[in-house]
Amino acid sequence: MTKAQVRLPKVATPPMFEVCDPATGEVIASYPEHGVADVTAAVAAARAAAPAWVALGFADRGRLLDRWRGEIARGADTLARLMNAEVGKPVSDARLEIVMALQHLAWASKNAGAVLGRRRMPSDLMTINQAATLEYPPLGVVGVIGPWNYPVFTPLGSLSFALAAGNAVVFKPSEFSPGVGEWLVRAFERAVPEHPVLRLVTGSGATGAALCESGVDKIGFTGSTATGKKVMAACARSLTPVLMECGGKDALVVDVDADLDAAADAAVWGALSNAGQTCLGVERVYVHELVYDQFLDRVLAAAKDVRAGSDAGAKIGPITMPSQVAVIRAHIEDALERGGRAVLGGLDTFDSQFVQPTILVDVPEDALAVTEETFGPTMTIAKVDDMDQAVELVNASRYHLGVTIFARRRGSEIAGRIRAGGVAVNAFVAYATIPTLPLGGVGESGFGRVHGPDGLREFTYPKAVTRQRFPSPLALTTFARTEFTDRIVRVLTTLLHGRIR
Repeated sequence: MTKAQVRLPKVATPPMFEVCDPATGEVIASYPEHGVADVTAAVAAARAAAPAWVALGFADRGRLLDRWRGEIARGADTLARLMNAEVGKPVSDARLEIVMALQHLAWASKNAGAVLGRRRMPSDLMTINQAATLEYPPLGVVGVIGPWNYPVFTPLGSLSFALAAGNAVVFKPSEFSPGVGEWLVRAFERAVPEHPVLRLVTGSGATGAALCESGVDKIGFTGSTATGKKVMAACARSLTPVLMECGGKDALVVDVDADLDAAADAAVWGALSNAGQTCLGVERVYVHELVYDQFLDRVLAAAKDVRAGSDAGAKIGPITMPSQVAVIRAHIEDALERGGRAVLGGLDTFDSQFVQPTILVDVPEDALAVTEETFGPTMTIAKVDDMDQAVELVNASRYHLGVTIFARRRGSEIAGRIRAGGVAVNAFVAYATIPTLPLGGVGESGFGRVHGPDGLREFTYPKAVTRQRFPSPLALTTFARTEFTDRIVRVLTTLLHGRIR
């Protein structure tokens, strides 16, 4: 049977679900709610296409992925407008997200062979007769469950790296941004029509659950920690490995000698961009007491013109997920009830899905606004005695995704004491923009990495191969081993290891 004759299971026409503009609530499109049979068919189709994709090798796959990159770049304006329609992101921010994603795609296309290709490994004195190599073959079919808040940048961190490594992929975008996911898959089909290795399924959590239990070789998940735990539980039943990019409660630290203008600008952008709907967003700020007042003044000056809306003058858009508005309100209410003060915004800043910026001070460390992910345009700013206290408070969270530090003299020293997947000194989340660096969290922020060499290896398995070049003068793994060989082994053990004191 040829590739063209591979029979895939037939499935019934799935029901449809609606996607609404978060700014107006109007229905903008409908997409299939794919069920178990649909997902099974998509995985089967991906698996059938995978061998030809693997056989291309790194260089040829890279050239085809470059075609995809060109297709995305040429359609960036259309894609940005679609992102604006589905998740409310300002078009200019959407364009920025696209170009950042393309940088990582370009790196993966170019460097997959150097990172994953077969290489010689050294032997030691006991195994000198063996030639050793290490390589990283693809896993097979990877399922990717994408988020809505960065519907291009985040899933492409898994899609492009998994494809560059030689895998086929089944992609389930968020039910809030299925059109963006479909656009990316159709762009791949236009660029690489001869290799149908990127498949699309759409739907809600049930579709994601079906993908977890579909027999894929790995799941790459991005979303909340609570949902991530459900994904892990579903995958555990079949021992399907998972990559978890989960929630954050990221902090920004300001030392006494920091550039306060730069720090305030980073805090405002980090907290308010994308309406605060960023896992790497700044939700907590800890400032040395000697510069606290000056920093707070600068933050308020920088934030005063940031407004949520759908008009051209608005700098942030709506809260995409309707249920998140109640979470944001609850966090602000809890902070105020516990003695916190809103120096900007507060409880009167809510207008349907639009939430205006709120800056809170004097908030206790056990308040929801400090301990739980808010995922809205808010931040808490706290005064600390010194950087020792700041580090202690930063590390006290159960989330350890990213941290930003502003300090002229001690930035690297402070960074070394922080428990987080990434730390940026004197710039906001710079590590996420550098293609050679991995991105991911620790603790309840997840595990595994996208981007860089670690991101490529995430979708492979290490394969060790040895070849005996000549018989060993010391035949060890045989029942014919002699007493003389045992004496030699004892002597070598003493020489190599026994003289260490």
